[in-house]
Amino acid sequence: MAPSTELSRILIVDDEPSNLKLLDRMLRQQGYEHLILVDDPRDVIVQYRGARPDLILLDLNMPHLDGYQVMEQLTALGDPLLPPILVLTAWHRKDTLLRALASGARDFVTKPFDRNELLMRVRNLLDAQRAHRLLYEQKTVLEEMVRGRTRELWRTRLQVVQRLGMAAEYRDEETGNHILRMSHTASLLARSVGWSETSCELLLHASPMHDIGKIGIPDAILLKPGRLDPQEWEIMKSHTVIGGRLLDGDDSDLMGMAREIALSHHERWDGGGYPRGLSGTDIPQAGRIVAVADVFDALTSERPYKQAWPVEEAVAYMRDNRGGHFDPELVDAFLRELDGVLEIRQRFAGP
Repeated sequence: MAPSTELSRILIVDDEPSNLKLLDRMLRQQGYEHLILVDDPRDVIVQYRGARPDLILLDLNMPHLDGYQVMEQLTALGDPLLPPILVLTAWHRKDTLLRALASGARDFVTKPFDRNELLMRVRNLLDAQRAHRLLYEQKTVLEEMVRGRTRELWRTRLQVVQRLGMAAEYRDEETGNHILRMSHTASLLARSVGWSETSCELLLHASPMHDIGKIGIPDAILLKPGRLDPQEWEIMKSHTVIGGRLLDGDDSDLMGMAREIALSHHERWDGGGYPRGLSGTDIPQAGRIVAVADVFDALTSERPYKQAWPVEEAVAYMRDNRGGHFDPELVDAFLRELDGVLEIRQRFAGP
């Protein structure tokens, strides 16, 4: 290892000026130049934060704060690079030394100081701190590399998810803007009813796949301009189950929520929905949220087979279906967040 002298910073804490002068002289003769001398233990934390030392020499028996209390304060800082502490003591009792080691000291020297012993222990502890710092920095770099790779994989997965969602919507004359409005509205409603930011972001990215199962619906049915007959309607409803199957087999949180939404966003609070006829809180909340966001945007969007409803009429529909089609709590959240919903609609304006 490189020499532990010229650049090493050593914080020395002792209430006796004579001890400070002796230690200062010993260490400077050995080439240590960056020495911080502290005669009042109450100043240690301030000096530590300012100097960021590589080693601390600490007396145990001091007024105001003893060495044990100082070590307690230093440990409480939670610094992963807290340097080793070399205890200075005139006490030779074994229990005293064991207590010092248990309190965070790495080594000790007894007074009066033996110069060679002191310098050897200082050098060894500085080498240990240098190795610790190097390992910590390598660990930090590796962790950042892993985080970067994880972010890259997450972005790739999101791109696939978004493109899959858009592929299904384009077959149904829907658009990417519908997906953006619906997913951002869903995230807004989730936040309004107490979801964490992490869960809201997950919903934002999972909800675009709500209609992925439409990929498996024949064009003759999916694009039929008129009313579907009963047999065709049963086939259309199967897009929820098809979506669930397409999204099955991936245990990630993202795909798990996407599958849950695909299966449940056409369920109704009163039990009259499909595919399973679930009701109330038996319907996963993510599906209930997406139902509100999806229906409102569908109502207020123009399609080849219908005109867009005025916002006021669509809001009235949502209110009238509180407790019927929709979860009452989520309709309340929708009405409470209506300004935000309309801002999202404006931000992602378009077909």
